[in-house]
Amino acid sequence: MKTIVREIEKKIITKLPKGKVIVILGPRRVGKTFLINQIISKVNEEYLLINGEDLIYNELLQKRSIASYGQLMGNKKLLIIDEAQKIQNIGSVLKLMIDNIEGIKIIATGSSSFDLSNRTGEPLTGRQYIFYLYPFSQSELNQYENFITTNSMLTERLVYGSYPEIVLMKDRTEKKEYLLNIVNSYLMKDLLELENLKSSEKLYQMLKLLAFQTGSQVSFNEISLKVRLSVKTVERYLDLLSKVFVIFRLGSFSRNLRKEITRSSKYYFYDNGIRNALINNFNDETSRDDTGKLWENYLVSERIKYQSYNYLFTNNYFWRTYDKQEIDWIEEKDGKISAYEFKYSDNRVKIPGGWKNNYPDSEYRVITKNNYLDFIT
Repeated sequence: MKTIVREIEKKIITKLPKGKVIVILGPRRVGKTFLINQIISKVNEEYLLINGEDLIYNELLQKRSIASYGQLMGNKKLLIIDEAQKIQNIGSVLKLMIDNIEGIKIIATGSSSFDLSNRTGEPLTGRQYIFYLYPFSQSELNQYENFITTNSMLTERLVYGSYPEIVLMKDRTEKKEYLLNIVNSYLMKDLLELENLKSSEKLYQMLKLLAFQTGSQVSFNEISLKVRLSVKTVERYLDLLSKVFVIFRLGSFSRNLRKEITRSSKYYFYDNGIRNALINNFNDETSRDDTGKLWENYLVSERIKYQSYNYLFTNNYFWRTYDKQEIDWIEEKDGKISAYEFKYSDNRVKIPGGWKNNYPDSEYRVITKNNYLDFIT
């Protein structure tokens, strides 16, 4: 297989000379380090590459001295910090460097959005370009796949997802072991490091509940009772899980009409393989009862990638009424509303009467296996 060029690579190279910090965020194992190496090979710059887990460099960066930063860089003008969230007050460090070292270019990567945007004494507001990197998108896979290959691989991606190494693997047992290792090692490691969490057991229980409830409305009270945590703690943990790119929250759409549910949430996983690893179910579609959930999660995750990589600043929702009319995916952009219903095979779906009557000017489409590529690419 040829090298797949990531969607954000050219955009990053274009922004690099602009005098701001390039921040690349995304979960572990999606190819951030590989992307950095690809960029290095194309920009023709003397560079310094630092891993945030390296204690020596970590200590040097903590000195908060322009002179020491200048000595560290020497004649190099490109600084790359991998896993930058490991460095305390990284935002303040980067701000000091970008403001005071003439001509410096900085790329910082992280698997958590916390230290790069939430925990800095002086955030990088106005001094950064943020890019998100996800498991392979179908648009990226189209570089070496044709239409027939893509359709033949659909079932595989519903089950095993699209992490770069997964895409390269041929053996299903190897794929299963890889995904279970991500969940048990990298994922739980990141979660435990956040806010000094003491045990992964409660978080793991929550993630399993969310996996079984993919595409359904989530009750914080129900989760609270099942995992024996306060509702406030459940909400905080869900926020943590979102900020390490495990799950994606979808709120409800409403114009405050009497029958519309106004305060509710659904949660989806950024990758189907992670979702299936949490419930340890890697059966194919013919021998499982949650194919609809897999299809919905896949389309949501791919649509999020598509929006992110194409700078589509869209508000996303689901829609549901108290008399159980519902639509899976609502997009609101520039005053226009588009509604999408996800059905794996059956496209004989009528638009809900409540939606048709109240939002007659909106677009409505049913997304199936026959037309899904238009939706995600």
